Formats: sequence, C-alpha cells, structure tokens
Amino acid sequence: MDENDPLTIVDTISFVMSDWQAQHAGVATALAGLDMAMPGDQVFVSGNAYWGSNLTMAIINGSVPIWRLDDMATRIMASFYKVGLDKDRVDVNLASWTTDVYGFQHWFAKENYKVINGNVDVRGTHASLIREVAAKGTVILKNNGSALPLQKPRQIAVFGSDATDNPKGPNGCPDRGCADGTVAMGWGSGTANFPYLISPLSALQNKAIADGSVIQWVVDDYATMQMEHTATQASACLVFVKAQAGEGFLIVDGNQGDRNNLTLWSNGEEVIRTVAANCNNTIVTVHSPGPVTMEEWIDHPNITAVLYAGLPGQESGNSIVDVLYGLVEPGRLPFTIAKNASDYGVNLMYKPDNTYAPQQNFTSGLMIDYRYFDKNNIKPRFEFGFGLSYTTWKYNDLTIRKINAGPYGAFKGRTPAAKTTKVTETAESLLFPANFHKVHFYNYPWFNKTSDVIRNGENGPKDAYDATGTPIRPAGGAPGGHPGLYDVLYEVNVTISNTGKRNGEEIVQLYISHGETDDPVRVLRGFRRVSVDAGKSTNIIFAITRRDLSRWDTVSQNWVISAADKKVFVGRSSRDLPLVAKLNGEKVLSVERHKPSTWDTKHGMKTFM
Repeated sequence: MDENDPLTIVDTISFVMSDWQAQHAGVATALAGLDMAMPGDQVFVSGNAYWGSNLTMAIINGSVPIWRLDDMATRIMASFYKVGLDKDRVDVNLASWTTDVYGFQHWFAKENYKVINGNVDVRGTHASLIREVAAKGTVILKNNGSALPLQKPRQIAVFGSDATDNPKGPNGCPDRGCADGTVAMGWGSGTANFPYLISPLSALQNKAIADGSVIQWVVDDYATMQMEHTATQASACLVFVKAQAGEGFLIVDGNQGDRNNLTLWSNGEEVIRTVAANCNNTIVTVHSPGPVTMEEWIDHPNITAVLYAGLPGQESGNSIVDVLYGLVEPGRLPFTIAKNASDYGVNLMYKPDNTYAPQQNFTSGLMIDYRYFDKNNIKPRFEFGFGLSYTTWKYNDLTIRKINAGPYGAFKGRTPAAKTTKVTETAESLLFPANFHKVHFYNYPWFNKTSDVIRNGENGPKDAYDATGTPIRPAGGAPGGHPGLYDVLYEVNVTISNTGKRNGEEIVQLYISHGETDDPVRVLRGFRRVSVDAGKSTNIIFAITRRDLSRWDTVSQNWVISAADKKVFVGRSSRDLPLVAKLNGEKVLSVERHKPSTWDTKHGMKTFM
C-alpha cells in the first residue's frame, strides 16, 4: 500500500460528519474523531462556532494536537478525490433556499446577487426507476376471491382525497408540510420539489380510458352521501386513505414530526366504512410513513383487497396502477402491522418530561418490531416480511454447506503512528488577512485580534494526545471492524418453485436463531428477490457470515459465537418459514420442515405442501 497515493487513501478512510447542530462541544468532539461539523455554527445563522477560529486556537494552545487536524483534512479530502472532483467538477448551480433563477449567492448575508439556479435537468430516466421501486415496494395485505389483479372492470369508482391532487399544487406546502391530496413524500428539510406528481386518480383515469371502463370519483373525505350513491354503481371501488409524518420542526394538524397515533387521517376510517357498506368489491390502498391500525375495518366482508403503498414519490399513481392491474409483482412489509397500537410495547410521549428536552429510555434492546412480537408471543395482524403474491410458491430442498473459513482471533497491536508536525504559526500570523472581506454569518479560521486567543488550553484524555497510536481493539483491525467477521461460515441453498399459472417474483427471506434465552427468537439475515416463470424452479444461495452468527460480549469487548443451538429459517415472512435447519456450533445436525401458518391462508395466501 502506497500511503502517498491519493487513491490508496480514498479506499481506506472516510470522514465523520455531524448532523446539523449535533455538535455540542469543540475540543472534545475533535479529540473524539469528528472531522466535519455541519452546518458549522452553534445555532443556525448565528455566526458562532465551536470550531472555526476556536479550532485554530485549540491547535495553537495544544488542546488539539496538530496531527488530529491533519487527519481531519486528509479524511475530508479523500472523499474529494473519491468522487473525482480533482478532475471533473462544475460550478455550483443550485440554491437550496429559493427556486428563483436570480438571487443572493450568500443567502443570509444578502450578498452577491447573481444567477443561483441554473435549472440543470439531471433527471435522465430516473422516473422509470422511481415507478419501478414504488410498485415493487407496494405490499398486498389482503386479496380475497382474486379481487386483484383487476381485469378491465366495467365501472370503477375512486374515493378519498388521497387519490387526487393537492389543490395547492404538488409543492404547494413548504417542505411538503401538509397532507392535502395524495401523500407521496414525508415532510421536512430532507424533502425535494416534485417535478410532477401523478395522482392515483389521474393514472386510473388514463387506464380506464384505455380499457373502456367507466370511472367516477368522490374525493371529498366528508361527502359520505355522494360516496354511498357512487359506490353502489361500481364493480370495483378503490378507496385511498392516508397518514403523514415528517421532521419535528413542522407541525401538521397537531402532529409535530411524528404522528400522534396510528389511525388514518382525513376521516379515513369513515370513508372506508361508507364505501364498504355499499360496494361488495372494496379495495383499500394506504399511503403512510409506517403502520396504521386496521382492526375496525380489515375483516369487513366487502373489503376484498388491501394494499400498503408507503410514500411512493412522483410516480405514485402509475406505480399503484401497475400493481392493481398485475403488471408488477408486489413487495413485502418492512415492519409489523399490529392489531392494537399497545402491542408494540412502547408508549408515546406527547409532552416533554423535563424543561430541556424529552428523555426517552430505550430499554427494548434488540427486541424491536417483529423481534418484540415474537419474544412476547403477540399475534400481529400482518407480520414483518409479509406480502401476498399473484402466483403460488413452494419451498423445498434446503441444504447447508459448511465453509472452512479459518479461526477468528482478537486483534492486537497499535494503530500507525501519526505524522507529527510542529505548530509554527502564532496568533499574530493567524489574524485576518489585510483587506479581507468577511461575509456575514460565515465562520473563518482566523482571529480578529491576538487578545482573543486563550493561551491555556483544555486537557482531554491522555491517550488523545499520544501520537504513537492507540491499541487496536479486539474487534477492530479494519474499517467496518474485524475482517474475520465477514468470513463466510455456511452457504444455504434453497429451491423454490412457482406453482402458479403466471410468471412471478418471490422475496425469499432467511432468518437465524442465535439460541440464547436473551436473544430474539430469530433475526433477518438475508433476503433475495427472484423472478421465476410459471411451473419453473430456481435455486437461491445465501452466505452466512461469522457476523451473522455472533453476538457482542461486553467482557471480552469482541464478537463471539455462543455454544447455544443455532437454527436457520427460510420462507416468505418472519412467521411463514417452511424450512428450518439446525446448526450446533460448526456442525449441521438436521433439517426440519415447518408448515406455514393457517392464518395466512385466511387472508388469501396459498399454503405450501
């Protein structure tokens, strides 16, 4: 390895950056390994910084060793080379504070009026990928009597404001901070402007016209009389309901960031009840940032299908049409949908429990989501990983092959010594350059006057100043931890067959039980989405690494594989696992078969024989 080669540096290091306003100390954060503080000031638009000239002062007075500063700069610049900015870069042509073409380059200082938005179109073919991801991420939760896929229904009726456009426009609410119209993105500072937003109603209108179907709609969530009349005419009633969430600096309908509960918004439950009471083929689609409670309506005999479509983005309508009409195979749940909100085992905090900031004690450890439900034997409505398919599947022929990966030992030794350099600058040499123009609110490394410099520095932990390196932790040795953690110990080979009459895609899931009493019942350790033609079979190989079988030992400060019996489970969800193989240390003992839950059959899933 050539330590002077920029490409070598790029491949071996990365830098640590704070979240916005997540830095709360100066010297301490530098010694602890923070490389870049964002956005730089202590409080937004204050001009005061923990670093800036304070970091310069900390170098001069010895609070932070200069080799730590060199390390920061090297790590940051490695990324500069990694993305090729030394060879190919363009001027900044996008302003985050305004969509105006002309404005101030230094927005808060109101300086340097110029072109700040070049409106460069970088979308390419992203829309097709967005549509594909949104469709494949949609989950069919219920499909009784083959209600889906739709086959050119005679008359379609669409219900709910979630089906239609925001009357203020797709970007009419700042930072998407509302739930008007269809919900396709959460709210907050991480949002983007929609270049367009295809609502479900728009896409369904296009599809109905192409198929020769009649289509009507009622998108006023409180116009229940009109819903009753329209629902009685339709052969397929498509109900769209929603919930919304986002970042805590915005409050929408009393919800500050997180939702106050897991119920639907905009009279959603009443919309479902009204339509289902008047239409014997009611199909419900939920757009939300996470689980919603469904118990009061999910078992209604007239509700033939239910889909969870998440927050699908700009191609929302097209993606849901792709699933409703069977053009795309749906996905699987990334969380558990409980029967009751209390089943999750956590309490919502509606008010801060102290005057400074809310304090939540995370006592659940590893027992979150499906792990909590499994450990406490709580029956969910829809388990983690659940999702119905448009075809049927059979799982068989599970085999496991042991790989001789070699031993796993604790790392020893020390990290490389730092290249120490001597601080030659003085406070006098680090004053602002003559005639330098300061942009208001910017942070600079220079001093205004030498009297600003505090000569007596802070004292951090002794090891933080040791340029000879630090002891390598037993579980360390490389970026990402001990390289041996990623050794493959076993290969799991499973055969699945598409036993239906149409081509399909299955999402095969692998779970592992570590066997200790304080471990989760099982944890997801791999999944694969595969395409299989009707009547055909395919083999899938999963690699089980040492990390997959290990747990953290606080005494040795390392990862260990306990002596408890290990099991490997393969199936369609966290609770539908037809194939199970036992592991005991390094030895495969036997293979068992588990029948899938009959509960799945009740909601439309075919059992595996």
